[in-house]
Amino acid sequence: MAFVTERKPPGVSFESWIDKQIRLAQERGDFDDLPGAGKPIPAGDVDDELWWVKNYLRRENLPSDSLLPTPLQLRKEIERLPDTIRGLPSERAVRDVVAQLNLQIVAWLRVPSGPRIPVSPVDADEVVATWRQQNQPTRKPPVAAPADPESDPRRAGRRWWRRKR
Repeated sequence: MAFVTERKPPGVSFESWIDKQIRLAQERGDFDDLPGAGKPIPAGDVDDELWWVKNYLRRENLPSDSLLPTPLQLRKEIERLPDTIRGLPSERAVRDVVAQLNLQIVAWLRVPSGPRIPVSPVDADEVVATWRQQNQPTRKPPVAAPADPESDPRRAGRRWWRRKR
């Protein structure tokens, strides 16, 4: 619940005016039933300076890769590309994923930010070839030749040729 307070009156110090606003909010019950009320603020790992960042990532269910600079994020996406395309149903879907990634790479190349790490667009044909190799249907073993030589048409021709000589 957000309350808009009035402006600080002239001649009143900020400290006393803020204290008054807090006291009025307490009297109204604005601070009652807040999550974590009566519990200590979690301090995290005392030795880890970034404990609050880790807690934030865990609480918001964000991957730690989101903290990386853009070129490193793009390179990680390129590395994960074979896993990303593995379950795609068609070549068109694979090309769409590669095109989307290449758009992000080109956008970064136009206005690079962060460290100067070389990143270049991905060749869609190479990715499609990788996808085809991953999604080849398993080949069935060849059917064994019939045991009866009379039923094999190739052998019948050979027999005829031998008789003729």
